[in-house]
Amino acid sequence: MSATNSVSVTNSAAWLTAPYSDLTVGDAPYTSAAAGELVIRNRAVAVNPLDEVKQSTGNLMYSWLPHPSILGEDVAGEVVEVGAGVTGFAVGDRVIAYAVGMEKNRNHSAEGGFQLFSVVRADLASPIPDDLAFESAVVLPLAVSTAASALFQSDQLGLRHPTAKTTTEEPREWVVVWGGSASVGSNAIQLAVAAGYSVLATASPQNHDRMRALGAQHVVDYRSPSAVREVVALLRDEQLAGVFAVGTGSAEPAVAIASALGCRRVSLASPSVSMSTLPRRPRAWLSLARFGVTIASRMGALQLRCLRRGIRARFVWGSSLMTNEVGPMLWQEFLPNALAEGRYATVPRAEIVGSGLTSIQPALDALRRGASATKFVVTL
Repeated sequence: MSATNSVSVTNSAAWLTAPYSDLTVGDAPYTSAAAGELVIRNRAVAVNPLDEVKQSTGNLMYSWLPHPSILGEDVAGEVVEVGAGVTGFAVGDRVIAYAVGMEKNRNHSAEGGFQLFSVVRADLASPIPDDLAFESAVVLPLAVSTAASALFQSDQLGLRHPTAKTTTEEPREWVVVWGGSASVGSNAIQLAVAAGYSVLATASPQNHDRMRALGAQHVVDYRSPSAVREVVALLRDEQLAGVFAVGTGSAEPAVAIASALGCRRVSLASPSVSMSTLPRRPRAWLSLARFGVTIASRMGALQLRCLRRGIRARFVWGSSLMTNEVGPMLWQEFLPNALAEGRYATVPRAEIVGSGLTSIQPALDALRRGASATKFVVTL
């Protein structure tokens, strides 16, 4: 089904034309929906650390992406084409979607998010209610996918799914989310609570009330020198199902908590050293070398500690749910109903940087400067 076959469609995109370059707005091809796909007329996009890291580190990350390329994972808008075999969507539907054009073996241009018309996988899209603004909903796709992958994949924490039935006779298990105010952390809190777990989250004090509103029963200031001891004291007599480490520097305290409480699974969303410390310029070989040595030594020491304690600590990749049961559970079963019924909050808060494709570069610049409990959004 298509709303575009009888008219000529003009597409534009914010292109990353060369390593380290600013995004440049220009014409882009319009690609129709193939089987299992949708075409979305984007009305809002959000920027993520993955976009900023790719722009700032050249080919250190996503080396398979060509130049020029179209970045962007979070999109929200209206369906303009429905590919063969797709059910549950119609032209005109308001949706959010996880655009996977930056991943390997994808159509990098057609499936990138930073353009007017994006091709998306129908199984990574969800309808949104009429009263939910595009700019509010667009904060979800990558963050909720990463959180779900970490919590529910069998090779990560392996928790029961949100759709599972829980009873009061079951032992009340806990999940620790270190970095609860981050985009991924805020979604992890909600998903874990929906699956029947109690959650202890860490966040800076100004975000404690937000964490409790999302369902966290305990909130600890991660900046406190005694944060790990506080978490361990609160959960000393409880059953800990897993620890999810979100944000730079979260891996070490997460492993320390797991070790102290006899937990065997830790999921890692962030490296020990932020890539934002790298200068955004070519031939910064000394900085790259220092970064490589630092992260290798810290992660090596961490994995050795895990090995000695019998802890499995693994990095999570948000797009991994494309190939397992977590993707359908999240995008087809849980999220559409949860959003329609108003029982899932679109977090973190959206801060609109501007309107139009030319505003995406300023949004990336703002992200590089730092954000707390906020996701930068551009309306189109």
